[in-house]
Amino acid sequence: MAKAVTYCRICEPLCGLTATVEGGVVTALRADREHPLSRGFACPKGIAMTEVQNDPDRVVHPLRRTPDGGFERVTWDDALSDIARRLDALRRAHGGDSIGWYFGNPATFSYSHPLWLNGFMRALGSPHLYSAGSQDTNSRFAASALLYGAPHLVPLPDIERTDFLLMLGANPLVSHGSLVSVPRIRERLNAIVKRGGRVVVGDPRRTETARAFEHLPVAPDGDAWLLLSLLNVIFQDGLADIDTCSRQVTGLAALRGLVRDFPPERTGPNSGVAAEAARKLAHDLAAAPRAVVYGRTGTCLGQHATLVAFLIDAVNAVTGNLDRPGGAIFGESPLPVDEIVRLSGLGTYGRTRSRVGGFPDVLGTFPAGIMAREITTPGPGRLRALIVSAGNPVLSVPGATALDAALDELDLLVCVDLYVGETARKADYVLPATTFLEREDFPLPFLQNYLTPYVTWTEAVVPPRGEARQEWEIIDELAARMGLGIGALAPQRLAHRAARRLGLRPSPRTMMDALLRSSPRGDWFGLRPGGLSIRKLRKNPHGIVLAEHQPTGRLRRRITHRDRRVHLAPDEIAAAIERLRTAPPAPADLPLRLIGLREPRSHNSWMHNVPSLMRARTQAARISPRDAARYGLTDGAPCEIASAHGTIRLPVLITDDVTPGVVVVPHGWGHEGGGWRVATANGGANVNVLASPDPGDLEKLAGMARLNGIPVRVGAVGRESNTEHIVSPSGRPVPDTEN
Repeated sequence: MAKAVTYCRICEPLCGLTATVEGGVVTALRADREHPLSRGFACPKGIAMTEVQNDPDRVVHPLRRTPDGGFERVTWDDALSDIARRLDALRRAHGGDSIGWYFGNPATFSYSHPLWLNGFMRALGSPHLYSAGSQDTNSRFAASALLYGAPHLVPLPDIERTDFLLMLGANPLVSHGSLVSVPRIRERLNAIVKRGGRVVVGDPRRTETARAFEHLPVAPDGDAWLLLSLLNVIFQDGLADIDTCSRQVTGLAALRGLVRDFPPERTGPNSGVAAEAARKLAHDLAAAPRAVVYGRTGTCLGQHATLVAFLIDAVNAVTGNLDRPGGAIFGESPLPVDEIVRLSGLGTYGRTRSRVGGFPDVLGTFPAGIMAREITTPGPGRLRALIVSAGNPVLSVPGATALDAALDELDLLVCVDLYVGETARKADYVLPATTFLEREDFPLPFLQNYLTPYVTWTEAVVPPRGEARQEWEIIDELAARMGLGIGALAPQRLAHRAARRLGLRPSPRTMMDALLRSSPRGDWFGLRPGGLSIRKLRKNPHGIVLAEHQPTGRLRRRITHRDRRVHLAPDEIAAAIERLRTAPPAPADLPLRLIGLREPRSHNSWMHNVPSLMRARTQAARISPRDAARYGLTDGAPCEIASAHGTIRLPVLITDDVTPGVVVVPHGWGHEGGGWRVATANGGANVNVLASPDPGDLEKLAGMARLNGIPVRVGAVGRESNTEHIVSPSGRPVPDTEN
């Protein structure tokens, strides 16, 4: 029996873990008590990763579709040879832009996977790159591009030093933080109150976080109206920090003009916040010695997602709380991230436009909500082959019915995953990926998100099960068989050249070691003893804390606008405010508004095959007692939820935590017919069936899916339909035998 130190790669705190290994098998995971940030904390999902690792349903050998619709085991050589042959044939006949890639949320937690797939797509010359970001965070990156000229420059809420934290659409007691890496976040939030500060949580639901602090009920998709009213009051009542703004921003007067027509008395019906409460909130924010507004996924999934992210930063800037301790700060990485992004060409916004809908790229990706139309719309650049890695878009994109049908029109679908899920069951090939316990890793995307600057490295805890391979290895081999130069990104090219000179095989490890050692904190290849290298990080398996806090006062040199100022009134935002002002009312026959939520023992769809997390769990539609009485709903009985685009059925959960007029349904459910038995047995309804499949309904500036604030109606279902609450991705009830 041996112990190994590693870290969790399920969500963004990246908590430390220790693994017990017996005979090459992980038998237990526990929180790492010596980790300097998480200090012995890990959530149930991290501990349950043992069950994913050893799951008998896990794909551990390459699979090929058979004529009867099943799968047969094949060799890696047969699988990759056939995939490369078919991709090459499409490339010759239709061009590299006939091939696309979708990567899901877990890909971001690998340092090697995104780099290699971006290099592969760049070598193909294909714009068809899609991600879960258009159902999650892309609006935040688009707002940063407009504000700072750099989409990767994302502010962090400095909760360790703030006196007033306003959170919108965030539930960190469940999510553990998003776009900020703060292990043990509950303790950090409690510390704000203990030192005399306040934590206010704006949300349509009294979430776990809202119950612990001050809850401000906000209407679904009402955040933009609230933020406009806060800015209106700040300007009208003379609360703006003009001195700080004069040093940091441009467009202050124009922003004042844009918000002039949004006093709280006008915005209240749309924001759900009474005028008196909004005015007090604005004064409290401006009066606090150190304050910060922070918004997350709940604010990213409405009609005006990029506008909301932009206005959050605008409130922080106008109150003098941008780039200052206790406000919204900008983390720095031990690696020169700004330079890497510039050299790689990945830090883009609007460099290219999508064939369908003309959406701007965000960090090189297009909205996943247009994939179905990109597959079915004839013409040059039509998407004919799709590779999906670490994702399940049939359950995660808006209008799942359309994508489910469109996948059948592809010439080739390849999934690289742990399971045969709802998307993979339609694939021509399913290729087995490693879990995070079976690969080395480095928290590359999160280094500048740590509130406490920190760096770590982990080796694989155990060898890959069966024939599983790391995603970068699969991509590298596929590229070699297709004759593609995978070193298509500048950091890869530099690392490849250096590695070849040293007689080494180019790999993510050699690339990252070269970048780390040549960084300002690196050992400069032995010239600076004590500097960072992978060798040093391996000697410090619990990681290294680099400083007590992230630095402030450095924003101006990181902004990439030519004037080095924060732009508060770009034309795109003026147009977005006009769209908000002139948006048509929702249909009268759809009187309620649907929002989603993340559950404490779930992480989207991919952990629904873990028995310990699924025990005694049922997906349910949460609704207020008032609405339950109004629509004749009974606790535990089935209801039907209908939008303009689809219908689902699932049980009712009546709760005071939901404000009247709101229906709350967890996402990531709707399992049917795949190779994961626990998930299929628990079924559930795919809530994204209710979202619009029309690209014209995606948010304009980032292509965000509208998954919050969807107009719906709710009704009771007869007792004879109790077993029909499970709905397929196509919106069809699953037969009773599959319940």
